[in-house]
Amino acid sequence: FRAEKSKTRRHLQEFWMVEPEIAFCDLQQLMDIEESFVSHIVQSCLTKNAEELTILERDLTHLQRVSPPFPRIHYDEAVRMINEANAAGVLVPGYEDVVPAIEWGDDFGSPHETYLAAQFEKPVFVHHYPTQVKAFYMEPEPDRPEVCRSVDLLAPEGYGEITGGSERMSDPEKLIAAIEHHKLPMDAYEWYIDLRKYGSAVHSGFGLGLERTVAWVCGIDHVRETAAFPRMLQYLRP
Repeated sequence: FRAEKSKTRRHLQEFWMVEPEIAFCDLQQLMDIEESFVSHIVQSCLTKNAEELTILERDLTHLQRVSPPFPRIHYDEAVRMINEANAAGVLVPGYEDVVPAIEWGDDFGSPHETYLAAQFEKPVFVHHYPTQVKAFYMEPEPDRPEVCRSVDLLAPEGYGEITGGSERMSDPEKLIAAIEHHKLPMDAYEWYIDLRKYGSAVHSGFGLGLERTVAWVCGIDHVRETAAFPRMLQYLRP
């Protein structure tokens, strides 16, 4: 279930996720796995379901571009691109508004993600987000702790974040400090800390939103069309 009260064409309150966790895997290797995984999904759909996609009037040329490698840009670079577009009065694709400016340290909104993804012909990775806007368990950069080893994969055509992942903290002491910093209940995370109590290894993971991925592949305007019984802010039944 979604924690935030998001009400957009890209959000459901109840959704399915695919959540791989990979041992002995750093952030760069994680991005390699993610782009191979997402590319396989898209190319398999093109091979096996081209007829169905055509019935849905999906423009297949957008999907045919989805193959490794995907562009990779640092959060710092993404902020620069957004603010330059704002200063130049560039419109967000599909919107009637100028790309909104952003301050370093803020998370991206839908217009920001839409603009960034539109600059590339395929999904794009944005990595090393500010630590303050990401989950407590994401590994910070040792020489720049204000950013963490995190990554989001943004799909083109306004579909936004398809996957979100990170390199996980492996040091239990750092993990305890992060839990305390976020003022989270320590007893609720004792089991999570215990996983690292007797040693750990570099490991990473990501989540892929199933309904949003289906919406993107099929070219569906609203994510609710991908679920038989969509749960939204005002709809909890059936």
